Amino acid sequence: MASNEAQTSQRIDKWLWAARFFKTRALAVEAVSGGKVHVNGERVKPSRAVKPGDELRIQRGLEQFVVHVRGLNAQRRPASEAQGLYEETEASREERERRAEERRLVAVSTPTSPGRPSKKDRRRLERFVGRGR
Repeated sequence: MASNEAQTSQRIDKWLWAARFFKTRALAVEAVSGGKVHVNGERVKPSRAVKPGDELRIQRGLEQFVVHVRGLNAQRRPASEAQGLYEETEASREERERRAEERRLVAVSTPTSPGRPSKKDRRRLERFVGRGR
């Protein structure tokens, strides 16, 4: 594409990479091929072109984003510029924050083991059980 032409569409995998949803294009291609990305409610292929105004539903790990494409960029730019390429819906943001808070609360309330017992702890346990000296 000539540099003086305005870009009207871009491959979904390249856009996801430029918008910093995925660290590499290969990861973006894998996510799109695996059905983790939908454009306007439809499952798409990595070569699908997106344009400003499209709605994307992106599943990344436990997080789900619903964003509207606001711009296109052929290069991966700093995060501050990449955030200008999309606008996340308010409902999506609230749902993500709610789920993150739930995960945090579950992690706090779940008892965890301190790890392997120290030599001192092991000796105490053996004495208690009756196998120690």
